[in-house]
Amino acid sequence: MAEAILTEVKKLVEPILSERKLILEDLEYVKEGKDNFLRIYIDKVGGVDLTECSIVSERLSEKLDEQDPIEGTYFLEVSSPGAEKPLKTPEDFKANIDQNIYVSLYVHIDGEKEYEGILKDFSNNVATIDYKFKHRIKQVQIPYDKIAQARLAVML
Repeated sequence: MAEAILTEVKKLVEPILSERKLILEDLEYVKEGKDNFLRIYIDKVGGVDLTECSIVSERLSEKLDEQDPIEGTYFLEVSSPGAEKPLKTPEDFKANIDQNIYVSLYVHIDGEKEYEGILKDFSNNVATIDYKFKHRIKQVQIPYDKIAQARLAVML
């Protein structure tokens, strides 16, 4: 059921985003406690601000009221994926070369299940990351299918 809802919402939100030159980063329809949430994550080069999120929220809310693809009550949230946005697809990795990322793995690679470092390359479904080990820079190659989660990581 959630997939059907997300498919319909995507059809409604994409023209709004296209007109405003925004990117749909992610959609989710989830139940948390007693409440349902429809979350839309948007972005653009240089990032989005609260005004942009508000405009998209208002316009999408009107479309959702007209089409009514979701039974019952829910909360609509439109936001930026944030500074530590998730990397969910190979395209996300390719778009974030030379960025600091964090990955957790399904299996150990070189004795570790977590890495944080600079994404140097993503080709043939393998992420190459330069990371600090003690006082040296080391490199690890991680097959995409071994990555449980990945996100951009803010460097402190």
